[in-house]
Amino acid sequence: MDSDADAPIVTIAPGAVCGVWRNGSAAFLGIPFAQAPVGELRFAAPAPPEPWDGVRDAIEYGATAKRDKPGEQTLIPEPAIPGDATLNVNVFTPAPGDPSAALPVLVYIHGGGYTEGSPASPWYDGRAFNRDGVVTVTVSYRLGFDGFGHIAGAPSNRGVRDWLASLEWVQANIAQFGGDPARVTIAGQSAGGGAVLILLGMPAAQHLFHSAWALSGAIANVSGERARTASARLARLAGVPATRDGFASVPEARLFALQEAAASPDSSDPLAALGTLLDEGLPWGPMIDGDLLVRPTLDAIRDGVGADKPLVLGANDDEFTMVTDSAKGKLRLVPASLALGRMVRDRDVRRRYLAANAAQRRKGTAAVLGRYSTDRLFRASLVRTVEARGNAPTWAYRFSWVSPTKHWAVHCLDVPFWFDCLDAEGVTAIAGEAPPRALADAMHGAAVAFIREGEPGWPAWTARPGATRVFGGEASLPDVSVDGYASVRALV
Repeated sequence: MDSDADAPIVTIAPGAVCGVWRNGSAAFLGIPFAQAPVGELRFAAPAPPEPWDGVRDAIEYGATAKRDKPGEQTLIPEPAIPGDATLNVNVFTPAPGDPSAALPVLVYIHGGGYTEGSPASPWYDGRAFNRDGVVTVTVSYRLGFDGFGHIAGAPSNRGVRDWLASLEWVQANIAQFGGDPARVTIAGQSAGGGAVLILLGMPAAQHLFHSAWALSGAIANVSGERARTASARLARLAGVPATRDGFASVPEARLFALQEAAASPDSSDPLAALGTLLDEGLPWGPMIDGDLLVRPTLDAIRDGVGADKPLVLGANDDEFTMVTDSAKGKLRLVPASLALGRMVRDRDVRRRYLAANAAQRRKGTAAVLGRYSTDRLFRASLVRTVEARGNAPTWAYRFSWVSPTKHWAVHCLDVPFWFDCLDAEGVTAIAGEAPPRALADAMHGAAVAFIREGEPGWPAWTARPGATRVFGGEASLPDVSVDGYASVRALV
């Protein structure tokens, strides 16, 4: 069975695809869920894929919206694969061609601040989930200005429309790969986690999934005014009218090169860049457009959209402390209260926050600013989301294991544990030579339990407000904290 002669072949609506066997499960890579967004389809809504004759090879990752940046180093290895046909999915399954298997399905949306990231990362390989009886799909979507920029005369939120189109593809085709379209869990990390929360609050997406897991997800709704301002600035930098035809006349590579400067002032100071992010949010991302996204996501969730869907969400303890850590020499003699005063103007809020974070304060001012940045972007947003859900089934967790190489529970550190891919390329750089197997077993096991059974294995916040599973915390502390996010309450 594990030979080229017996390669797995699955027939879906556009045609047949041939994958590859890998130790008992199959991978089908680079299957188009929409036509290439080029030519007349650039800046258009995703168009259904054209059918093909014969059997299409699906043995290599398809083109990515991420483009190569020589010398770029990211926490997650996410390769850039050249090509135009960037709207594709990768399917990993233990039961190809067997609709009767009806296995639960995980659809994973990669992160990258809506401007970077790739579904072709070795960390997102679905083999461990396949081992545990879960069909896994990773999806691509348009990034940056191409995916999210405001363009007069073009559909808004094209990247969001790509998410919807990929989920529609799953509904139409996943049974042929052994998956159950009625048991689809969407998940994602960082911007992908934000995508999960946005989809959770979208009425138009409710029929496309039945549960959700957001890793380090922050709700990032870009205002229409900010989106229009950034697009106008980009047009000026490119020397074209701020119209669909104007932007279409600029090569993709040129727009990618200009989009960062158009969104925010250039700064080589990481603390200044972090301050801009805290004050203004992500430069490109899902926009309140009055059409697809009619109102802010948190408002929609508070009004009950997605309340029938179980949700797990969590964050790492020190997502961005490695950024402020780079400035700890400069901050060594600056009192934490003084440094934080530049970010938190309300004296009472600042006092309560510092009191609740006394242990972090003892680690120095850089540690306090890193924790505050983490709390502003992720952890306070998490608490707001949980509380906005009211009685909807919701579970919260923290990832607290400290990286031996990065020295904090940093952004992206949880991903190889969640996917149970500790032997994958790049893991040792962020998790050291001997990442704890028991932690991967616990976190991945919780994900599998949730995807298969609808519960991750600890008390829901709904039943016990504040209840938080702590992954990788101190051995002396309980695995479930009675109020795991008490330290962010001053910011909520």
